[in-house]
Amino acid sequence: MRLLLVEDDDHVAAALSAILARHGFAVTHARNGEEALQAVLPTAQGERPSYGVILLDLGLPDLDGYQVCARIRKLTTTPVIMVTARSDVRSRIHGLNLGADDYVVKPYDTGELLARIHAVSRRTSGPAGDDTAGGTGSAAEGTVLRLGAVAVELPTRRVSVDGEPVALTRKEFDLLALLAQRPGVVFRREQIISDVWQTSWEGTGRTLEVHVASLRAKLRMPALIETVRGVGYRLVVPAA
Repeated sequence: MRLLLVEDDDHVAAALSAILARHGFAVTHARNGEEALQAVLPTAQGERPSYGVILLDLGLPDLDGYQVCARIRKLTTTPVIMVTARSDVRSRIHGLNLGADDYVVKPYDTGELLARIHAVSRRTSGPAGDDTAGGTGSAAEGTVLRLGAVAVELPTRRVSVDGEPVALTRKEFDLLALLAQRPGVVFRREQIISDVWQTSWEGTGRTLEVHVASLRAKLRMPALIETVRGVGYRLVVPAA
């Protein structure tokens, strides 16, 4: 797996890169926010760099790490793990709400960091995968979920209604894919927030409601996602 390491301290970056290399990772090092943003931009030939995970330190010399995360999220859906000394809950919540997939506090155990890298990679290799990587091929048979007029292609992260493509944000797709893989099953709000936002903070519930409303509007099918009052949501497959 190729990783993008955004770390301004060369000594820390060198030590961590050596550890990651021993575990089979190829590391690209960016020393500041601008280098990180340049690293995820397409090349002159239009090819987009393919990273499995981005490790983002928040204490950068030129740009605020949160700002960098928000801008990275607009450029790619590659998983972002924030690595920082900021351990307070507000900082973690802010980072996750900006689009980070995980949050590791310094000092950390190397084994834990490796486990978290593998964890976000597993979560994003299927329905939550990077929609910029390998997106030129068609979805394989069995990985296209058909829900009446709605088609959800898991590998390419494409959604269409009656054959017309629908543009979804990363989290909107993740939410739809989660519900679509088990239509009719009620997902508790806590479970959805944990799976899609990787957090258990209750305040994320309002964000969930906004994403459900947005999905209903974009898919032009308000009844597709049913609210189970006091419990959560389930996907209702329209009748043929």
